[in-house]
Amino acid sequence: MMASISLEELHLFHKIDREIFSRLVIKLARDPTESMLVMAAWLWLEEKGYPNIVIKMVEMPDATVNALANEAVLCLKCLDPSTPSAALTGGIPITARLMERDISLQLFRQNRFTATTGIKNFLNTICCQIFTDILQQVMAGTSQSTSNQPFDLPGSPHPIFGPITIVPTATQCDFPTGELWGWQATDCASEDDRTVFLTFSRGFPVLEEEVKELFTKKYGDCVESVHMGNVPSNYSQSLYAKMVLRSVENVDRILSGLHIAKFRINGKHIWARKYERRE
Repeated sequence: MMASISLEELHLFHKIDREIFSRLVIKLARDPTESMLVMAAWLWLEEKGYPNIVIKMVEMPDATVNALANEAVLCLKCLDPSTPSAALTGGIPITARLMERDISLQLFRQNRFTATTGIKNFLNTICCQIFTDILQQVMAGTSQSTSNQPFDLPGSPHPIFGPITIVPTATQCDFPTGELWGWQATDCASEDDRTVFLTFSRGFPVLEEEVKELFTKKYGDCVESVHMGNVPSNYSQSLYAKMVLRSVENVDRILSGLHIAKFRINGKHIWARKYERRE
């Protein structure tokens, strides 16, 4: 039987996270949706090896916590490809001092898809569970529902992180601990999250085996599957393919912060970009 904890125990476990979130949205009157993303980003960084970020803020003055939140927002903007580079100047020096480790905006740029997937998972798996009552308190009197009915935060669906839906939880509800802590960011990545779209030049047919050879030799055992596109009736070759990778980290390794990355095998060019499903 899977172990479970009560809502009260869940709040107690995340006492420090709830304290900092309350400071952001109540004492500092920051935007609730943005603050949810800031908390998710900090929790993701802790999971990636920058420990005790949030707990270090407990004794810090409000001005410093506010400045750290501003730097976290700048990091989130790095994940949006529409953000111009000119808007990302200045770095995150306060965050670097807090962590006592090298960290920069470039880290987020170079690991955009890994960060997006990880932050989205913390947002939906943890933050939307532990901050519900605080959000209801902050949003009381707005047009959003503050009863026991689910409600979307302003700005949802977010252009990068998708829907942010809050489902108020009854105090007597129990939470399976495996669902809350038994995951890793890469495990939660969907197939679309792990897929790269490849295009080829007309007149230079690329084989599935060549695609696998190219990326396996360059990045190791990173390819889960390759799906070659249909051959148009007036051509003798496929002009594109979808390549599913074993982890979202491999997407960032292949694209290296670029929108389109160019490769070459056997005298033939291959262009790679992140796959985006179109209905």
